[in-house]
Amino acid sequence: MTGTPLSTEQIPIRVVGGPTAFFELGGLRFLTDPTFDAPRDYQVPGGRLTKTAPSSTTPAHLGRIDVVLLSHDEHPDNLDDTGRALLADVPLTLTTPGGGRRLGDGAKGLADWESVTLERPGGGTVTVTGVPALHGPGAREEVEPITGQVVGFVLTGEGLPTVYVSGDNASLDLVEEIAERFGPVDTALLFAGAPRIPVLFDGALIVLDSTQAADAARILGARRVVPVHHDSWAHFTEGRAELVAAFTEAGLLAHLDFCDQG
Repeated sequence: MTGTPLSTEQIPIRVVGGPTAFFELGGLRFLTDPTFDAPRDYQVPGGRLTKTAPSSTTPAHLGRIDVVLLSHDEHPDNLDDTGRALLADVPLTLTTPGGGRRLGDGAKGLADWESVTLERPGGGTVTVTGVPALHGPGAREEVEPITGQVVGFVLTGEGLPTVYVSGDNASLDLVEEIAERFGPVDTALLFAGAPRIPVLFDGALIVLDSTQAADAARILGARRVVPVHHDSWAHFTEGRAELVAAFTEAGLLAHLDFCDQG
């Protein structure tokens, strides 16, 4: 990547706060990890998570949602009470295999590299492929018993841009695998924020930090990077300023698009 300016034809994305983003692709309307609760504390194993800022909108103001792309259902900073209630009004939620079983009707779990084909309103299809993600450092068998399964998504379709949604992924090795199959991508929604929780993995990163997000952008050949999940929660250790610095250092600032966040 050489710092080519963003295309004027990129799909519009509305970043709502935390991991929640709303976008339309091929006439279908997608929402990532729905979190709409007011700021509050959540009790979780090993301590608590604190939401520090409200979402920028409400589900009602977003209008029709066709598909929720839910990286995982077990943590309140990815699916909160309001978001969970919203799922009942959405025709399809794509998530982890375990989440698909827990959420029941309307939810489908995707294993790594498993795809579903969605009919577009005006004809044609969008294919959503579940791609691997790890919510912490180390091997899958070491990470998932502690932080659970996580899935990312790649969306493709004839004549459509390729969109990657990382979910809470901390592994650049997995990004390499995804890039080998789908790169280059047009838009990458990268969960970042360098979250650390002292009681987990000795305080190591459980999602990408800003430098790693820039590395992921380079690996993916992403023409546009929309960072999400780097604000609104107390356990994030990096935010917008660190992302700008990292992408500037990597020569990729022209690819970074906050979609007018904060």
